[in-house]
Amino acid sequence: MNAMTEQLHSGAGPSIGAILIDSGRLTIDAAERILRLQQEQGMRFGDAALQLGLLDEDDIQQVLSRQYDYTYLMPDDDSISKEVVAAFKPFSPVVEQLRVLRSQLLLRWFDVDAGGRALAVLSPDAGEGRSFVAANLAVVFSQLGQRTLLVDADLRRPCQHRLFRISDKLGLSSILAGRAEMAECISRIPRLKDLSLLPAGAVPPNPQELLSRPQFGALIGTLCGHYDVVIVDTPPAARTADHQAVASRTRGAIVVARRHRSSAQRLQALVRSLQDGGTVVVGSVLNQG
Repeated sequence: MNAMTEQLHSGAGPSIGAILIDSGRLTIDAAERILRLQQEQGMRFGDAALQLGLLDEDDIQQVLSRQYDYTYLMPDDDSISKEVVAAFKPFSPVVEQLRVLRSQLLLRWFDVDAGGRALAVLSPDAGEGRSFVAANLAVVFSQLGQRTLLVDADLRRPCQHRLFRISDKLGLSSILAGRAEMAECISRIPRLKDLSLLPAGAVPPNPQELLSRPQFGALIGTLCGHYDVVIVDTPPAARTADHQAVASRTRGAIVVARRHRSSAQRLQALVRSLQDGGTVVVGSVLNQG
């Protein structure tokens, strides 16, 4: 190892160059070219690499995320659906809005004094972005270093297992039916630190009855003891009463609406029904898409 290469591995932690070499994105010869230009012109390593055309902006942002323990995925990573935009484009406007929502929820619900750990994500109808918000909100909480669990409680048309590309052979329905233990059903998301998923499992013939069982409330309580944040996806509220069983267990909820699509009357009815049932409506999300 020559003097220039040693610079890549000096300091308290791995440098940008060392991380890129270890990941196979940069050769040692290319890294040394960057180091020479960096020294000659007093530039940052990333700026020198961009000037030489050896890296692009995505490479730089990706390695900075690893240095600062802020995990996200490269565009060519197919381990998770591109619909989970927070995992791929953490600096995009839509994800910035999700971080704003995260901050508000930390202050208004997940704060220690507020005592909340679980939050249901609801909307009146299908196609309003409820599952999109639940999935991406779970990702941004995990990127904050919060131990985060996403629960798919839509036992009619679940989708979170598809978004995160994991098996749904076992899941929430399996636990509530007494067919599996909690630990068997929860999957860590390998590429996203601090994020786990409890999929819906097999679609049962009696979803509302399963969600209304005392076991579901006990399960939510147990999960809140294991995780800092528990985000629960739900079925469309206008079609079933499943959401009421979920929200009564989480005690808190946010309501998602889609611009130019959601019915104001149905939104108001949903909020009233939640409040009448003792659920705290922490806020609402207007999906612009």
